[in-house]
Amino acid sequence: MSHARKEYRDFMTLAPEAYEAVLALGKIAAAAGIDKQLLELIKLRASQINGCAFCVQYHILQGESLGVPADKLNLVVVWREAPQFSTRERAALAWTEALTLLADGVSDDVYAQATAEFSEKELAYLTSAVASINVWNRYGAAFRWTPPARQKAVGAAAS
Repeated sequence: MSHARKEYRDFMTLAPEAYEAVLALGKIAAAAGIDKQLLELIKLRASQINGCAFCVQYHILQGESLGVPADKLNLVVVWREAPQFSTRERAALAWTEALTLLADGVSDDVYAQATAEFSEKELAYLTSAVASINVWNRYGAAFRWTPPARQKAVGAAAS
């Protein structure tokens, strides 16, 4: 059985500068105008890949609170096979997977898909969102943060 080594709130207290830096990085994509629902989908997908239970639960709850349809939240793990995702969402999810599984590299095809759907500026901010969630996943998975309860997750600070 898995148990928390430290909790999310412990990270906030133990390393407040790191917490604030990662939080700030996570907020800039939304501030730059990237759709918040899309951001939740990419954060959920990266968290699934990285096996971060805290972040998977958190971003499901955040997605729900932003009105992401349940079928998208449920099927993001198999987005390639699910018809619910737009071309833009598919490009963002492919970009997310390539950057999360960076050892596999970022193919020219994935880059072409991303640049067909996102401007250079948007892609830079989307990349910052992928980088941010991957950082959060490293903390959450390493310390086995307990997934948030439904009533406590919405409005929490993690991005």
